[in-house]
Amino acid sequence: MQEVIRKILQPNDSKIVLCVLDGLGGLPRDGKTELEAASTPNLDELARRGACGQHLPVAIGITPGSGAAHLGLFGYDPLKYAIGRGVLEALGLGLELTPNDLAIRGNFASVRYEGDTPYVTDRRAGRIPTQENIRIVSRIAEKVKEIDGVKVSITSGMEHRVAVIFTFPEPIPAGGDDIHDTDPQLEGKSPLIPRGNNPRAARVAKVIEKFIDQAAKVIRDEERANYLLLRGFAVHPNLTSYKEAYGLDAACIATYPMYRGVAKLVGMDVLEVEDMTIKSEIETLKRDFDKYDFFYLHVKKTDSYGEDGNFDAKAKVIEEFDSLVPEITALKPDVIIVTGDHSTPAAMKAHSWHPVPILISSKYARGGGSEGFGEHDCSRGELGTFRAADLMTLILAHSGRLQKYGA
Repeated sequence: MQEVIRKILQPNDSKIVLCVLDGLGGLPRDGKTELEAASTPNLDELARRGACGQHLPVAIGITPGSGAAHLGLFGYDPLKYAIGRGVLEALGLGLELTPNDLAIRGNFASVRYEGDTPYVTDRRAGRIPTQENIRIVSRIAEKVKEIDGVKVSITSGMEHRVAVIFTFPEPIPAGGDDIHDTDPQLEGKSPLIPRGNNPRAARVAKVIEKFIDQAAKVIRDEERANYLLLRGFAVHPNLTSYKEAYGLDAACIATYPMYRGVAKLVGMDVLEVEDMTIKSEIETLKRDFDKYDFFYLHVKKTDSYGEDGNFDAKAKVIEEFDSLVPEITALKPDVIIVTGDHSTPAAMKAHSWHPVPILISSKYARGGGSEGFGEHDCSRGELGTFRAADLMTLILAHSGRLQKYGA
């Protein structure tokens, strides 16, 4: 689709704001989802005047990871571009990657040992404070610097997250990053052994396995974060930039490294935010509104509370965002989009395959098709149900940036 879009792009001065409330979609409790239970007068008004629908992050019935889901929102088909989360985490932390580098996303976890066999008791180590993460990372970095001639570097992320980079003496061959995650995805299970899905990846996986064993010995005495689960093994891909694909000068406003990373991957400028609050993110939007055509604004805690199974807290974050919507509309962007990258129902405590509600507010929306912004209204909306990879075409159309196609 990007090839078609490039042929019919027409530049203009329109402003676009894409607001992504991570894990927005939910499941009902007492008849209402988290979004529907939240008090959202401002989003409801945008929905009544705009166009609503729901998107499928990847395809029907497929539960997406955050990286794949965001690529879809940005118009890069996640079925075509399979990008490991490790690259996104590393780029989001400001790290540079070369063809010799394998990037991995790590989670500190809590385990109990029976003899020398670990069993996971908390996959996120209680979401330890970032300062505690930094201290533990320094312990590993001091003891584990190289394995079999491969340089190892580990960098703290937010809370329990880290990025690990293995720098090999030569470029990683095609398929060398095709390695199974070590996260068992369930408490009470032992961490998985990293296994390569082909001979090239198997050789790389042996180095990873040695690193896990060495790091575990270093932090075994930690009270909570006493193990490291690894996932998202990846090398840096080459994607067409947002400017080339869509003719947009694009900026990212996000506080968590992974989302900053996926924005960098597609050529967005990553803007600095004063603190972790939604208010601060919107202040950044206001500060730099004249400098870019397109803004991607990311809200994380909707997803975090969904994964924690905290229905009420997720609804409160949605309400907080809604209270700040007038500050976005006061800037008079030509197009406002509000959606999630995927669904994270509190009832499931995990990402899910359910369609994600979306609203598009622009002068070209028909309006009047929805009573408010929620899953049930959106399921009946004028946009229907569509793949997220088609969203950018809709956004460009609503911003008047596409010419007629064909004779």
